[in-house]
Amino acid sequence: MARSSIRMGVDIGGTFTDVVLERDGAITSTKVLTTYSAPEDAIIEGMHAVCKKAGIAAGDIGQIIHGTTLATNALIERRGAKTALITTQGFRDVIEMRTESRFEQYDLNLVLPDPLLPRHMRFTVPERVNAQGEVMIPLDPAQIEPVVDQIAVAGFDSVAIGLIHSYLNPSHEEMIRDVLRQRLPHVAVSISSEVSPQMREYERFNTVVANAYIKPLMASYLGRLEDRLKAEGVDCRIFLMHSGGGIMSIADAAEFPVRLVESGPAGGAVFAADIAARYGLDKVLSFDMGGTTAKICLIKNQTPKTSRVFEVARTYRFKKGSGMPISIPVIDMVEIGAGGGSLAHVDGMRQIRVGPESAGSEPGPACYGRGGVRPAVTDADLVLGKLDPDGFAGGAIQLSAKASQAALVSSVGEALDMEAVEAAFGVAEVVDENMANAARVHAVENGEDLSEYTMIAFGGAAPLHAGRLCEKLGVERLLVPPGAGVGSAIGFLRAPFSFEANRSVYMKLSAFEPDTIRALLVELKDEATGFVRTCDADSPILSEFKVYMRYSGQGWEIPIQLTEDQAMQPDADVFETRFKEDYTRLFGRPVEGLDIEITVWSVNATTPPPPVERIKEAAQESPAKVKAHRSVFDPALGAFADAAVVDRSGFGVAEAAAGPAIILEDETTIIVPSSRSATCQPDGCIDVNVKG
Repeated sequence: MARSSIRMGVDIGGTFTDVVLERDGAITSTKVLTTYSAPEDAIIEGMHAVCKKAGIAAGDIGQIIHGTTLATNALIERRGAKTALITTQGFRDVIEMRTESRFEQYDLNLVLPDPLLPRHMRFTVPERVNAQGEVMIPLDPAQIEPVVDQIAVAGFDSVAIGLIHSYLNPSHEEMIRDVLRQRLPHVAVSISSEVSPQMREYERFNTVVANAYIKPLMASYLGRLEDRLKAEGVDCRIFLMHSGGGIMSIADAAEFPVRLVESGPAGGAVFAADIAARYGLDKVLSFDMGGTTAKICLIKNQTPKTSRVFEVARTYRFKKGSGMPISIPVIDMVEIGAGGGSLAHVDGMRQIRVGPESAGSEPGPACYGRGGVRPAVTDADLVLGKLDPDGFAGGAIQLSAKASQAALVSSVGEALDMEAVEAAFGVAEVVDENMANAARVHAVENGEDLSEYTMIAFGGAAPLHAGRLCEKLGVERLLVPPGAGVGSAIGFLRAPFSFEANRSVYMKLSAFEPDTIRALLVELKDEATGFVRTCDADSPILSEFKVYMRYSGQGWEIPIQLTEDQAMQPDADVFETRFKEDYTRLFGRPVEGLDIEITVWSVNATTPPPPVERIKEAAQESPAKVKAHRSVFDPALGAFADAAVVDRSGFGVAEAAAGPAIILEDETTIIVPSSRSATCQPDGCIDVNVKG
């Protein structure tokens, strides 16, 4: 067999590291606990496990695609490099002043999150470029030297450079970078005109600071990973999943690590989109619940919704506006602090709260027996009968129901006068309602009716909760694909090589300049294509064009998709028509009498997606083979019910299991509520539908 036909996907999560091996279309997978101090250790452990299962040597692997939460966790936990920011004189406090908006306007004690860098780590130089990219105050190289001297004396490991309007004219940023590289070659340098060349200085400065903050950490980790793999006889190329849903080279990932934020969840969205294409579904709600967080994403026409700004490390009940904005291409999803390891407690108003704090893998939920004493969602699931204490993670982790009961009574039951089961029911319902409410809000914000959607659930904890979530949301159909427990890692193997190049160039339609537009889009196309060619030298590359437009006076834009002909032969009337079509779809009607502005231009270069074969769906024909019966708590009934236990590996095509039922596999468990029944489809998907 050609080595290049064997590929491995690796997803490092907050609790588990998922490793998937694909060989001739067959998937072999495993889950191992994440090793925080040296994440590469878990990858090596998982790699040996899947290679042993597949009967191959590690050296036979031809390609590795990796996604990780390391970048996100470093930002959340504030454990990045010692970083300095150099900015324009007078703009030292932009990342601390933020946008001056209040994300919780009725909280009189509102405390804004601290900036990533305190004031004494922010430096200024006298220079100024205006909003047209013209130099108003030239930068004298001699004025850079004193700042570099201060940075050298303080011993900074990384420097972020963000100057006003540098996205239009990067010459001053490049000048500072050159001086730093000459004087301090060991210091990592990031410039905003490369990391995020877009308008809005708060978002741009914050993004370049985040990139610089995690750059040494990620470069060190990626270097160690390469060395460890080579020591194991693995000398194939390693690629990284980026937040926009594509794959980039390890060199680009080391240079722009901020693009790795949300890389794991992005893989999950790609995985769900691939399943949607196989079933011909145009409206899908992707539900990814792991050990630390749950992610919800809308997928229309087999394409995940994307954005160019998102927040990480929200500090105020996961409320929009309370985190650090990162201005990069990203798959748009809602993240809730509700994973299997999310910890439960009772607040001052005697209400059960779950998350955002997580037990992670060290020490893990109380039932793991690794030192955890506070109850997690996994403890509640175990007490409610959803989990098999002897079969968790394929039997690799023995769970203790007694430890779960004790933790639930201690942290929840005693405060609210509840027994362990009632406390577990309360914790599970709070988690499920939090996720359902987040999905409702996300749908309303996007003008969607979730009753028209199909849910696709994956991640180790999602199939445990997805059936109940569907009941709460009025979603009739749920698909749980094969490999759901390691869905993000499989998604990495389905993702294209891609890179999106953005640029802010402000233009009104009343002053439309076709030649300028054409030249700009050609430049962006070449830039994006160049990045993709570092990963794949032979495949054809498709270009996707997008512009961000708004009415004059509005604060934010909407993305408008253009065909290549519309982009390369720009016409003001066509741009106006496309904008009004999408604006009307979102807001009901256009606004007459206002000029229209374009603020951001974008080109995404991507390799073509592989052809997808449509599934010929099976109807229920015969009952599934029941392995045993177990008592499981059904929240809709508010009581325990006798549930049939079915082994997924023996669940035949067109066989059905009426709820309540439990479908077991090594990496997750599917709970079929009393209101639903499950059918096995030809590709192994478990199709959970409302009982007829």
